[in-house]
Amino acid sequence: MRIIRAAVYTLALACANMALAEVDPGLITGEMAKLVPSEPRALPGVALLDMADGPGALPQGKWQVVNLWATWCVPCREEMPALEALAVALPEVAVTAVAVGPNPVPKIKAFMEEVGASHIGLLRDPKQQFAREMGVLGLPVTVIVNPEGEEVARLIGGADWGSAEALAVMGDLMK
Repeated sequence: MRIIRAAVYTLALACANMALAEVDPGLITGEMAKLVPSEPRALPGVALLDMADGPGALPQGKWQVVNLWATWCVPCREEMPALEALAVALPEVAVTAVAVGPNPVPKIKAFMEEVGASHIGLLRDPKQQFAREMGVLGLPVTVIVNPEGEEVARLIGGADWGSAEALAVMGDLMK
């Protein structure tokens, strides 16, 4: 049942009307060509953990870029510095990395230190419940969330989030 729900969610995103997310289609170029804008949909209400095994939550009331990743994921390793660049370039946007699966906290911290990511919020989804409810079938996946807490776009695979294209897309979404 979960696989069917994940497939339906992913299919709905793939078939979404680009105009619904209010992104100028002319901005969906370069690596942002993989971005799929969608009709706003609420994120699942699945609990996440912080780095101290306490309850963790995504920031509320602001634009967010939420990256689902893992320490063992090579494209995630390549993408994380670009997410850091986005967090620095757009401090009004909350950039959060959600480690999916059994990623030990010391490895997460070492990974972030190694790639120089200090402006990215860190949360964990050790049982992959959040990722399953989001319809994530592989890593990395990045979702853009509006201030109402709704997913408005998704990009499957790695991307240069510090690029001019990514910054233009984010600027267009936030206007």
